[in-house]
Amino acid sequence: MRFLPVLAAALIAGAPMTAAAPKADANPLLKTWKTPFGAPTFRDFKAEHFLPAFESAMVEHKAEIARIKTQKAAPTFANTLEALAQSGERLAQVSNVFFNLTGAETTPELQKVAEAVAPKLAAHQDDLSLDEGLFARVKAVHDQRTSLKLEPEQRMLLEKTYRGFVRGGALLQGPAKERMRAINGELSLLGLKFEDNLLKETNAYRLEVTSPADLKGLPEGVIAAAAEEAGKPNTWVFTLKGPSIWPFLQYAENRDLRRQLLQAYAGRCSQGGETDNRATMARIAALRVEKANLLGFKTWADFQLDENMAKNPAGVYGLLNQLWPASLAKAKAEAADLQALLEKDLPGEKLQPWDWRYYSEKVKKARFDLDEEELKPYFSLDRVRDGAFQVASKLFGITFTEVKGVPVYHDEVKAFEVKDVSGRHLGLFYVDYHPRPGKRGGAWMSNYRDQWRTPKGQDIRPVIVNVGNFSRPTAGTPALLTVDEVETLFHELGHGLHGLLSQCRYRPTSGTATPIDFVELPSQIMENWALEPEVLKSYARHHKTGAPMPEALIAKIQKAGTFNQGFATTEFLAAALLDMDWHTLTDTKPVDPDAFEAASLKKMGLIPEILPRYRTPYFAHSAGGYSAGYYSYIWSAVLDTDAFAAFKEKGDLFHPATGKAFREHVLSKGGSDEAMILYKRFRGAEPKVEPLLKKRGLM
Repeated sequence: MRFLPVLAAALIAGAPMTAAAPKADANPLLKTWKTPFGAPTFRDFKAEHFLPAFESAMVEHKAEIARIKTQKAAPTFANTLEALAQSGERLAQVSNVFFNLTGAETTPELQKVAEAVAPKLAAHQDDLSLDEGLFARVKAVHDQRTSLKLEPEQRMLLEKTYRGFVRGGALLQGPAKERMRAINGELSLLGLKFEDNLLKETNAYRLEVTSPADLKGLPEGVIAAAAEEAGKPNTWVFTLKGPSIWPFLQYAENRDLRRQLLQAYAGRCSQGGETDNRATMARIAALRVEKANLLGFKTWADFQLDENMAKNPAGVYGLLNQLWPASLAKAKAEAADLQALLEKDLPGEKLQPWDWRYYSEKVKKARFDLDEEELKPYFSLDRVRDGAFQVASKLFGITFTEVKGVPVYHDEVKAFEVKDVSGRHLGLFYVDYHPRPGKRGGAWMSNYRDQWRTPKGQDIRPVIVNVGNFSRPTAGTPALLTVDEVETLFHELGHGLHGLLSQCRYRPTSGTATPIDFVELPSQIMENWALEPEVLKSYARHHKTGAPMPEALIAKIQKAGTFNQGFATTEFLAAALLDMDWHTLTDTKPVDPDAFEAASLKKMGLIPEILPRYRTPYFAHSAGGYSAGYYSYIWSAVLDTDAFAAFKEKGDLFHPATGKAFREHVLSKGGSDEAMILYKRFRGAEPKVEPLLKKRGLM
C-alpha cells in the first residue's frame, strides 16, 4: 500500500498562526540535516517541536505564495506553475516526518499534536485552493496551454495544478467557499479520530490463554510468540495484530477461541463508547457527498474517480461485477469442501467465518500435501528481503547496501543505500518490519523526502520507507514469514522502487504521485516473482541448515497456486464493493451504518461463511486516502498480471530489455504523463483481464 495519510500531501498546511514562528535554527525539524544522504535527525525531534515547526513552515509557505501571486510580471509557466511546484519545501519536510512517525511510531503526545495541527493544515490548503489571485494566474497559463510549447511532464503539472484548484473549490463563490472550508476542517479531524480509535481498539484486545490444552494445533513458533507477548509464566496472549491472529485462526483446534478472536477482530470500533467508528464513518460519507455536490459531482465516487483510470463509478462496478460471479462461485465450491470436512469433526454444525482458515489449511494439506509451517523455515525475514533485493537488482540494474550510522526513528529500522550499477546514488531506503504498539496495522511505503529537481537542475534523491507488521523473531529463531508476508514484502518493495527510481522534475509529478488505480502496478507486479521456482531457488533457504527449498516443496507451491482464491478474491471484492457503495451515496445526511452495510452485503450476495476483508468501523482505506479507491488493488492486478506476462512471453523472468522498459516507462516516470499512456509505452497495448483470471483460477 502507498501511504496516503489524511493530510500528508506536500503542499498542505494550516490556518492563521496562533504564535510567532520560531527561528529555523532553533527547531531541529526546520534545519537542513547534515547527515548521510540528508536523513532526518530523528533523535533530535521532540513532540513539542512539531506544532511550532508546522506554524513556521506555513508562514514561510504563505510568503512564497504571496511572492508568486503579487509579482508584476505576467503569468508564465515558469513564474507561476514551476514556482508553485517548488514552493513549500520546508512544509513538505516537516509534514513527511510527522505523518510517517504518527503512522509507524506514534505516541499520545504526537496524537495530540495531530489533533491540533489537522484543522490548521486543512485551512491552509483551503487558503491555497480558494485564493482568487493565485488561481487567476494559474488559469491564465492554463488558458494558453494549446499555444505553449510544453514537455509532457510540464503539461501534466499544468493540468494537475489547474484541476487541483478547481477540485479544491476555486470556482466556488461566497457561502459555498465557506462551507467548503468547514467541511474540510471537520473531515480532517474525523479522519484522525477514525485512525486513533482503530489503533486503540486493536492494541487493547488480548486473548489470554492459561491452559496448554487450548494451544493444541498451534505451531511452536506461534506459541513462543504468544508466551513472549504474555510476559509471565504459563500464560499465552494472542492479539488482533496480523502475526498473532491469522496463525491462530489457521491452526488452533479450539473452535470457541477461534470464534472469540475473530469476533473481536470483526467487532472493532462497533461496540459503543468513545472508540466506536460507525457514526464517524457515516458522518465522513455524508460530508463527502456534500463536498462532491459543491464541486459539481453527484457522488464522492464520481469526484474521486474523475482523476483515476477508472474515470467513474460505472467503470469500477463494471470490473468488480465482471469478477464477482466467478469469484463467488469458486468460493461457494470451496465452502462446500470445508463444510464436508467440518461435518466429520462436528456433525450437524455449519461452517462459520472462524472455521474457514482452519479447515482450508486441512484441505490444502490433504489435497496438495502442503503445510504453511513446512514453508516458513525457508522464509527467514532477512533472506526474503535479500531475495526481493536480488530480483530488483536483476530487473532494474540497481544495488542495495546496508549503511550504518544513518539516523533511524527506532532501533528495529535498517537503512540501505540504493545505487545504479554505475555507482550513482539513487536514494536512501528504510525498512521497518515488525509490529509495535505505536504502529498502525498493515504494510505501506512512504517518503521522508520526495525526488525532484531544483531550479538549478540539482537532482534531489528520495528517502523512502517500507513499513510492515511481520512475524517477530523469537528466542533462538529468526523472524519466519508466512507466504502472505513474503508477498507483502515484495509488494511494498515495488512501491519503494517507484519512489527510488523516479526521475521527474517536479514534486507533484514524481514517484508515486499517480492515479490510485495505477500506483499499485509497481508494487503488485513484484509479487509475481516472489514464488516463481527460479526465484525461490535463489533465496528460500532453511534458516538452520542453509539448505535450499527442496524441488518437491517448490512443486507443491506451484500446484496449490490457485487454492483458496475464491475466498481471497471474494473477501476482497466484498470490501471493494462496500467501499464503492459508501461513496455512491447521494444523501447529505448520515445513514444508519449497520443497516447500510447489511444492505450492501445482502445486495452483493456474500455468503455468511465469509466476512468482507474490512468492515465499515475498521475500514481505514475507505475512511482515509483510499476512499472510493479500494478497488484499485484489483484494477492494478489486471495491469500487473498483464505486465508480468510480457516477461513470460519472452521466456525470461529477468528479460533485460523488458526490465529496462518497465523501469524507463513506468518506474522512472511517476505521474509525469497519463497512466494509460505510460502503460502502453511499456506494453504496446492496453491490458487484458485474461491473465488475472487465469492466475486466480477464475477462467
